[in-house]
Amino acid sequence: MIMKKKNWRILTNKEIYASVKRRTIIETIRLNRLCWFGHVQRMEENRIRKRVLYMNLGTARLRGRPRNRWQDEGREDGRIVGGEGWQEEVHNREEWKKLLRTGRNRRFLHMPLE
Repeated sequence: MIMKKKNWRILTNKEIYASVKRRTIIETIRLNRLCWFGHVQRMEENRIRKRVLYMNLGTARLRGRPRNRWQDEGREDGRIVGGEGWQEEVHNREEWKKLLRTGRNRRFLHMPLE
Protein backbone atom coordinates (compact mmCIF):
# COMPACT_ATOMS: atom_id res chain seq x y z
CA MET A 1 0.00 0.00 0.00
CA ILE A 2 1.48 3.33 -1.08
CA MET A 3 0.78 6.37 1.10
CA LYS A 4 0.46 9.67 -0.67
CA LYS A 5 1.94 12.66 1.03
CA LYS A 6 -0.71 15.24 1.95
CA ASN A 7 -0.15 18.86 2.81
CA TRP A 8 -1.16 19.63 6.34
CA ARG A 9 -1.93 23.07 7.61
CA ILE A 10 -3.37 24.54 10.73
CA LEU A 11 -7.01 25.57 10.35
CA THR A 12 -8.23 28.84 11.79
CA ASN A 13 -11.08 28.84 14.31
CA LYS A 14 -13.29 30.54 11.73
CA GLU A 15 -12.71 27.69 9.25
CA ILE A 16 -13.42 25.06 11.89
CA TYR A 17 -16.68 26.68 13.01
CA ALA A 18 -17.76 27.12 9.38
CA SER A 19 -17.12 23.46 8.65
CA VAL A 20 -19.11 22.17 11.62
CA LYS A 21 -21.80 24.88 11.29
CA ARG A 22 -21.85 25.73 14.98
CA ARG A 23 -21.89 29.04 16.79
CA THR A 24 -18.65 30.20 18.30
CA ILE A 25 -18.33 30.50 22.05
CA ILE A 26 -18.37 34.31 21.65
CA GLU A 27 -21.71 34.16 19.83
CA THR A 28 -23.16 31.82 22.44
CA ILE A 29 -22.08 34.04 25.33
CA ARG A 30 -23.42 37.18 23.65
CA LEU A 31 -26.78 35.58 22.85
CA ASN A 32 -27.17 34.30 26.40
CA ARG A 33 -26.21 37.72 27.76
CA LEU A 34 -28.80 39.40 25.53
CA CYS A 35 -31.51 36.94 26.58
CA TRP A 36 -30.82 37.64 30.25
CA PHE A 37 -30.52 41.39 29.65
CA GLY A 38 -33.95 41.47 27.99
CA HIS A 39 -35.42 39.38 30.80
CA VAL A 40 -34.11 41.73 33.47
CA GLN A 41 -35.18 44.85 31.54
CA ARG A 42 -38.81 43.64 31.49
CA MET A 43 -38.84 43.11 35.25
CA GLU A 44 -40.52 45.51 37.66
CA GLU A 45 -38.32 48.28 39.03
CA ASN A 46 -38.37 46.97 42.62
CA ARG A 47 -37.03 43.49 41.76
CA ILE A 48 -33.62 42.75 43.28
CA ARG A 49 -32.01 41.58 40.01
CA LYS A 50 -32.90 44.81 38.26
CA ARG A 51 -31.73 46.97 41.17
CA VAL A 52 -28.42 45.09 41.34
CA LEU A 53 -27.85 45.49 37.60
CA TYR A 54 -27.99 49.28 37.90
CA MET A 55 -26.52 49.57 41.39
CA ASN A 56 -23.71 52.07 41.84
CA LEU A 57 -21.41 51.00 44.65
CA GLY A 58 -19.80 54.41 44.91
CA THR A 59 -16.26 53.07 45.03
CA ALA A 60 -13.38 54.51 43.07
CA ARG A 61 -12.38 52.58 40.00
CA LEU A 62 -8.79 51.49 39.48
CA ARG A 63 -6.32 53.50 37.47
CA GLY A 64 -5.77 52.76 33.81
CA ARG A 65 -8.24 51.54 31.27
CA PRO A 66 -11.57 50.87 32.98
CA ARG A 67 -12.83 47.31 32.86
CA ASN A 68 -16.10 46.72 31.06
CA ARG A 69 -19.10 46.31 33.28
CA TRP A 70 -21.75 43.71 32.60
CA GLN A 71 -24.27 46.31 31.48
CA ASP A 72 -21.72 47.90 29.12
CA GLU A 73 -21.25 44.53 27.41
CA GLY A 74 -25.03 44.05 27.22
CA ARG A 75 -25.46 47.43 25.57
CA GLU A 76 -22.71 46.67 23.06
CA ASP A 77 -24.29 43.31 22.19
CA GLY A 78 -27.68 44.97 21.74
CA ARG A 79 -26.17 47.59 19.45
CA ILE A 80 -24.52 44.88 17.33
CA VAL A 81 -27.76 42.95 16.87
CA GLY A 82 -30.38 45.67 16.76
CA GLY A 83 -28.65 48.84 15.68
CA GLU A 84 -29.44 52.09 17.46
CA GLY A 85 -33.13 51.43 18.24
CA TRP A 86 -32.72 48.14 20.05
CA GLN A 87 -33.62 49.48 23.52
CA GLU A 88 -37.25 50.14 22.56
CA GLU A 89 -37.65 46.52 21.49
CA VAL A 90 -36.55 45.14 24.86
CA HIS A 91 -39.89 45.89 26.51
CA ASN A 92 -41.91 44.15 23.77
CA ARG A 93 -41.13 40.49 24.30
CA GLU A 94 -42.19 39.31 20.83
CA GLU A 95 -40.06 41.97 19.09
CA TRP A 96 -37.13 41.09 21.36
CA LYS A 97 -37.42 37.39 20.49
CA LYS A 98 -37.53 38.29 16.80
CA LEU A 99 -34.39 40.40 17.21
CA LEU A 100 -32.57 37.55 18.96
CA ARG A 101 -33.63 35.08 16.26
CA THR A 102 -32.27 37.45 13.64
CA GLY A 103 -28.98 37.62 15.53
CA ARG A 104 -28.80 33.82 15.74
CA ASN A 105 -29.56 33.27 12.08
CA ARG A 106 -27.36 35.97 10.59
CA ARG A 107 -24.47 35.54 13.01
CA PHE A 108 -24.16 39.23 13.78
CA LEU A 109 -22.61 38.53 17.13
CA HIS A 110 -19.22 37.25 16.08
CA MET A 111 -16.69 40.03 16.29
CA PRO A 112 -12.99 39.21 16.30
CA LEU A 113 -11.11 39.94 19.47
CA GLU A 114 -8.75 42.87 19.12
